[in-house]
Amino acid sequence: MVTALDAIQETISAALTEAGPSVVGIGHRRAHGSGIVIDAGKVLTNAHNLSRHGVEVVFADGRRATASVLGADVDGDVAVLGVDTGDAPALPWSPNGAPSVGQPVVALANPGGRGPRATLGYVSGVDRSFRGPRGRRIAGSYEHTAPLLPGSSGGPLLTAGGELLGVNTHRIGEGFYLAIPADEELRRRIDALAAGEEAARPRLGVGVAPAEVGRRLRRAVGLPEVDGLLVRSVEEGSPAAAAGIKEGDLLVKVGGRATTTVDDLHAVLESASGELEVELLRGAEEMTVRATL
Repeated sequence: MVTALDAIQETISAALTEAGPSVVGIGHRRAHGSGIVIDAGKVLTNAHNLSRHGVEVVFADGRRATASVLGADVDGDVAVLGVDTGDAPALPWSPNGAPSVGQPVVALANPGGRGPRATLGYVSGVDRSFRGPRGRRIAGSYEHTAPLLPGSSGGPLLTAGGELLGVNTHRIGEGFYLAIPADEELRRRIDALAAGEEAARPRLGVGVAPAEVGRRLRRAVGLPEVDGLLVRSVEEGSPAAAAGIKEGDLLVKVGGRATTTVDDLHAVLESASGELEVELLRGAEEMTVRATL
């Protein structure tokens, strides 16, 4: 008689047997992670697993190889590596689209090449979000409960049938984890990155502080409190620098939208092109400048 525990063991064992050879370790001197063979000569991982010190890929059979970075989308936290994948097969993608809450899933990993790991869980939510390596909000992620060890980011989230459902990337505490959907949009991004195309995300080129910081600073110097993002730094040669935006300015509106959070700014930039109108306060002076993206 097959018990529920036997069925769970069979599911995990089958996933590890079928998909395990496609899961690699990502390692370098300072950190480690996991990755997925997605095609001959190509490995998908998280951008935060990369390092300027070089990237070593450790395959399931123990073979080690140095990889080159074909392309990285840091704000989207994905990267494609070029490496001799040998006999490691590409992992098949799920053809069924987004999962439903309660759907069982298997998470695989090979943390830094230290051997395969497999855990079982279920989808606990969809359309979740998290912050990428540079603070940009990444929306649309799958939330699940399959436990992940440190070094598991970049590994696959699988259906019970062993097909790629998502790329594990973020631990949110209390036993919940997030995965980037393995959907058509991710396929397009992977193809572009593998071809050497940079992720096309317009950037203003400013470092900002939250609205409460700007309000507190203005209050301290006797100026009226206004909601906006305080400019803490301006990148040399950036659209912001060319427009005359300076450290200490308060960004009140960008592209006609009030900017009270960094997500407001990112939302405008995601759909912006060409010239962007920026309303700001410099001390008590109201100014409008135009930044060319």
